[in-house]
Amino acid sequence: MTESDIQRSIMLALSQAGCLIWRNNSGILKNPAGIPIKFGIGNPGGSDLIGIAPGGRFIAIEVKTPKGRATPEQIRFIEAVKKHGGIAGIARSVEDALSLLNQ
Repeated sequence: MTESDIQRSIMLALSQAGCLIWRNNSGILKNPAGIPIKFGIGNPGGSDLIGIAPGGRFIAIEVKTPKGRATPEQIRFIEAVKKHGGIAGIARSVEDALSLLNQ
């Protein structure tokens, strides 16, 4: 199963659990003048999936395959969200994501 497959499954499961969830597209593109423009929430390091959990808490989930590793920037973003009262973590499966939601 690819990371994209896992993301789609997690998005569906979180939506069914009452979350509003979005794919956080992020990266860098050059504008017509050649100036690099960063986009995406928390770039660099913003989680793949962001949203609002039932009860209004911010949620950020970094999706990885079973062997995937989070970057230092991704770990810092997750820790910042947790520090400010949000739900955040790494999920390799729907079960991981739902476990984060239920903590």
